[in-house]
Amino acid sequence: MATQDELKRMAAEKAVELVPENEYIGIGTGSTVNFFIEALGKSGKKIKGAVSTSKESSALMAKYEIPEVALGDVISLAVYVDGADEVNHMLQMIKGGGGALLNEKIVASASEKFICIADESKYVSRLGKFPLPVEVVPHARSLVSRKLLAMGAQPELRVGFTTFNGNQILDLHNFYIDRPVSMEDEINRITGVVENGIFGHKAADVLILATAGGVKVLKPGQEAV
Repeated sequence: MATQDELKRMAAEKAVELVPENEYIGIGTGSTVNFFIEALGKSGKKIKGAVSTSKESSALMAKYEIPEVALGDVISLAVYVDGADEVNHMLQMIKGGGGALLNEKIVASASEKFICIADESKYVSRLGKFPLPVEVVPHARSLVSRKLLAMGAQPELRVGFTTFNGNQILDLHNFYIDRPVSMEDEINRITGVVENGIFGHKAADVLILATAGGVKVLKPGQEAV
């Protein structure tokens, strides 16, 4: 039986097949993405450059000689490849376990196609078992926490962590997401919230899901049966 890392590698290698040559792309953050960066670097595929969403991804891209470009220097990205902390059958996700949710959402929004890569443990019928990250302005943290408590969440400060943009992360526990799009908006309307990790408006266009039975390429609404 394949280990979780082997499944992640399978999904990552399949994603490389969907990356067009001679285009700019976006690259996300996380353990599955690390396998993608390695696979892309070893594939020999030529891309114009990649926009990174974190220092960790940038460092690995440099190791594999994948040219990095700034988002402000390109008009659009052909594809954005990233993982998920949870993903449902509509390809809506929770992201931001690594704290890069704002950059990830920005780069995803600049891309023509969002390819999500995941192993079967991330595929869920209902989002919310994984704590939802919310990026907040530091001096508004208490205010935001009270508002989130009133919504039924249990916010917990991610101690000792500062985002790339100098903000803090509140992780929301026991907060199930039955209406991803409207709940994404509701949280973002709280003054002091910078962004949250619900990818409802910007769901993936394609999910590459590695399972014990092989790699499945799914569109929104397709069940991974």
